[in-house]
Amino acid sequence: MLISSIVAIIAGLALLVWSADRFVHGAAAIASNLGVSSLIIGITIVGFGTSAPELLISAMASLDAQPDLAVGNAIGSNIANIALILGVTALIVPLNVHSQTIKREFPLLMAIMFLTWWLLSDGVLDEANGLALLVGLFVVMGWLIYGALHARPDDPITHEIEEEYPTDVPTGKATFWFLVGLIVLVASSKMLVWGAINIAEMLGVSDLVIGLTIVAIGTSLPELAASIASAMKDEADMAVGNVIGSNIFNTLGVLSIPGLIHPSILEQDVLNRDLPIMVGLTVLLFLIAYGFRGPDRKINRIEGGFLLACFLGYQVLIYMSVSKA
Repeated sequence: MLISSIVAIIAGLALLVWSADRFVHGAAAIASNLGVSSLIIGITIVGFGTSAPELLISAMASLDAQPDLAVGNAIGSNIANIALILGVTALIVPLNVHSQTIKREFPLLMAIMFLTWWLLSDGVLDEANGLALLVGLFVVMGWLIYGALHARPDDPITHEIEEEYPTDVPTGKATFWFLVGLIVLVASSKMLVWGAINIAEMLGVSDLVIGLTIVAIGTSLPELAASIASAMKDEADMAVGNVIGSNIFNTLGVLSIPGLIHPSILEQDVLNRDLPIMVGLTVLLFLIAYGFRGPDRKINRIEGGFLLACFLGYQVLIYMSVSKA
């Protein structure tokens, strides 16, 4: 059982990464062929696609009556996106933020984090909370699309999106990859959740811990690779924008799923440890990358190293919490 569970996790993660890429590739090409602007594709389809693994895992875990795994995956992915992904990326290449679109999303993300923390402060994630988060997602997406429609045509992120996602893929081929990606996403997320639940039971740890660590880090690895690749190509706005968009989808979309499918009482560690750290890292990112530096906004190597240290410290904190239990 142990070996098969480990194989299921590794294979599930590999297929999840591949299928999410194919899903986004196909969806972006279809939208481009329908005349949708590159910036809107980046904000909606690409933003959704980067969180597709988390969304599917959250749904599968909730359907299997494991809401703690879904909650841990959402919160853990947000923490990994900021502290691990941006930390490692900034250590390699300092990240300069130029896009006005991305700069508008910083305070929005911080507001979403504080509102979510307040919403869950009673320790319950039920249908009402799930519905509120889902409605919030639609409102935010509407606002972002409105901003994209009125964005400056020379916004740097528009060019970066056009460079990353093809616009010359035939509709038939794009549809094929969209459907294949979606089918494999569903199957691989089911495989990963099965393996993760088995590992949690064998190690005697909670589903929350598995979601915060193995699953969250695993689903963040493709975003780490994408962010490093974007930064190396001088597409820092794309690297930072992917993280902000992913965290918005994770918070409003992924967290809404367990509330709607399998309402539950949150573990005390979520309220006392994980949510405060997620919100604190978001505030830290806002101060570092947005802050009050005027036009020279960037995440330098020292700040990247500090973010990475925060992530490692968080993993140690989880380990210590498990050891005391």
